[in-house]
Amino acid sequence: MLSGDFIPLDESIIPLSEWISEGINWLVYNFRDFFQVIKIPVEVTLTSLTSGLTALPFYIPIILIALLAWKFSGKRLAIFSLLSFVLIACLGLWEATMTTLAMVIASVLFCAIIGVPLGVLAGRNALFESALRPVLDAMQTTPAFVYLVPIVMLFSIGNTAGVIATIIFAVPPIIRLTCLGIRQVHPELVEAAQAFGASEFQVLTQVQLPLALPTILAGLNQTIMMALSMVVIAALIGAGGLGAPVVLGLNTLDTGQAAVGGLAIVLLAVILDRLTQSIASK
Repeated sequence: MLSGDFIPLDESIIPLSEWISEGINWLVYNFRDFFQVIKIPVEVTLTSLTSGLTALPFYIPIILIALLAWKFSGKRLAIFSLLSFVLIACLGLWEATMTTLAMVIASVLFCAIIGVPLGVLAGRNALFESALRPVLDAMQTTPAFVYLVPIVMLFSIGNTAGVIATIIFAVPPIIRLTCLGIRQVHPELVEAAQAFGASEFQVLTQVQLPLALPTILAGLNQTIMMALSMVVIAALIGAGGLGAPVVLGLNTLDTGQAAVGGLAIVLLAVILDRLTQSIASK
């Protein structure tokens, strides 16, 4: 057989990319208004958080976070948080940090609203968990950049689109760990509650959720970390915050600017990680 008889493997045999593009264009053309309605609660929440955090004098959030760190973790984290935020303010990144913090809080809030009920349902229903697992696998393994094109087409650009992309990227851990926490509750405890006449709702709220709470909070911690990691990527579609100086430094090959933005993200991530872990342990 001549080499010309072989199918060239460097050319597309199945036009999957065209099918996906046509599908997204169809969604944009037919359901643009629907996606704009979905965008409203995210936009309102983000705008309120951003306005509130940026309107406060810089020392109030610093004091509040330091007090929270002192209460739940101790003096070391409180001092570290205080010095970190003072350094961020001295670097001229205070407003960008508050924007990033607002984006993370909004993202994590919606991730919890979506993820905890889905995780509970998956933990209590094996069939639903089996159907949900490949979806979560795909969400966690799909490169974050792939989300950006359909997000821009459906929701335009800006902070709200960045938050929506972050929600999609960061929601799988809280779903998985909520499901795991519910499944790890010993069946004998559930049977004992049912034997005493507890309803399914009472079993869920008084037995399963309290016992699964440490695992759920661990999932929330992972969601926060993934949300922060998405900040820089979301800056590529017009989201502000600490991702903007990193992307600008990349575009202009300004190592210093990118490093300063990255340092602020690292400090914020360490503070939120240690604080949420301490709250979970309490």
